[in-house]
Amino acid sequence: MIATLYAVSIAVLTIYGGNLLWMAVCYARRDTLRPGDVPDPDDLPPAPEAWPDVTIQLPLYNEPLVAERLIDACADLEYPRGRLEIQVLDDSTDITGERVAERVAFWRKRNIDINHIRREHRQDYKAGALQNGLQLARGRFIAIFDADFLPTPDFLLRTIPRFDDPQIGVVQTRWGHLNLDASLLTRVQAIGLDAHFAVEQQVRRDQGCYLNFNGTAGVWRRACIEDSGGWQGDTIAEDFDLSYRAQMRGWRFRFLGDVEVPAELPVTMSALRSQQFRWAKGSVETARKLLRPLLASDAGRRIKLQGAIHLTAHFVFPFILLAALLHAPLLISTRSGTGAGPIYFGLMSFGLIGLAGFVLVQVFAQRDLYPHWGRRLRVFPAFMAGTIGLSLHNSKAVLEAVLGKRSAFVRTPKFNMVPSPRASAEAAPYDVRQPVPPIAWLELTLFLYSVCGLALLIAAGEWMAAPFQTIFAAGFGLVTLATFSSRGL
Repeated sequence: MIATLYAVSIAVLTIYGGNLLWMAVCYARRDTLRPGDVPDPDDLPPAPEAWPDVTIQLPLYNEPLVAERLIDACADLEYPRGRLEIQVLDDSTDITGERVAERVAFWRKRNIDINHIRREHRQDYKAGALQNGLQLARGRFIAIFDADFLPTPDFLLRTIPRFDDPQIGVVQTRWGHLNLDASLLTRVQAIGLDAHFAVEQQVRRDQGCYLNFNGTAGVWRRACIEDSGGWQGDTIAEDFDLSYRAQMRGWRFRFLGDVEVPAELPVTMSALRSQQFRWAKGSVETARKLLRPLLASDAGRRIKLQGAIHLTAHFVFPFILLAALLHAPLLISTRSGTGAGPIYFGLMSFGLIGLAGFVLVQVFAQRDLYPHWGRRLRVFPAFMAGTIGLSLHNSKAVLEAVLGKRSAFVRTPKFNMVPSPRASAEAAPYDVRQPVPPIAWLELTLFLYSVCGLALLIAAGEWMAAPFQTIFAAGFGLVTLATFSSRGL
């Protein structure tokens, strides 16, 4: 039973890791010298004959430290003033509403078309706020920014001209990092996000596969939203959901890897947990909703295959957890003569294909984005360990989604890591000591379990298996340490 379950976990991880290897190969093949002059990154795309009306939507919920920063950045966007509208979609229940009202009044006196839109409820959470704002918007194009983003002044000048084809429904840009080097936690997060934007999104674009709108730092054609059924609140990944519904309707997405919008990475373990839980659960909820319609559609085989892998990507976490639980018992039972034989372990070695894909996409992303990319990769072992350490937490999210358990849209706290006169004085609302989440005690147990397994493997002379067991122990140990230290214990 142990050998069978372990084989299943490795097989699943090999499939998803093998897909990453395919992406890495596709990326390497496109990474060649191209004829002509090197493009100037400061050059803007040709302007349209007439600039269309654009509505910027800023969905907020209790963001007192960053709301004003975001509003100011959007008010400073370079675009014909008569063609620009800003909606602050504020569902806040704290002092954020007062701050927003003051800032909106400030900019309205300076002839900025900006509106403060409040609801009496949070029905459908972010999706509901966006849909409500859409009914009041006048723009043909809808730009969306979450509270922790800071668009550069030329954002619209770089994105709106890219709707040169009437079938383009979305233009998505790449996320940057405002606080990349704030801590090991932020550097580790950046590794994973960079791989998604620099490799995964670009390869999907180049191969004609479905992309996903990342919830922020992008622009929608309004007709695309309306034609695809609008924002819906039956998942907590409203962006992923609408992305696939739109592309199954025939709309095309465009990804601009050369346009960066910086954002603030979560700086506490609790903030990262809430973000990861929402992404994991929301993506599986979307898979439950749309996987069958996708496979039944007339899309090509490659689109269906990549779409299925994309929608179900978070299913890897239960199998990572399973592998972590079974790795030491499998090797110890084999050592005692009651486990699997050499043929079994020869077949399991194919799992290195998945590991190679996982590693290569991170390497290519760092090389693409940073001149000193080798230094960035020093935190890759911590990233790998952290991915394992969060497997229990994310597996819980996957299980809840599979069982159809509904949950609220939990916001990710933002702390305004860009120097601000108010930032340090007003961090208090997020600095309240909270009880350790129950799952943290299970993660501590898994850390101790993994350490015991490592000790047994070393005692049994299984030196080849020790490095992998060390990664399991380090992963649960890092997450446990980050959780307890962030709670002040």
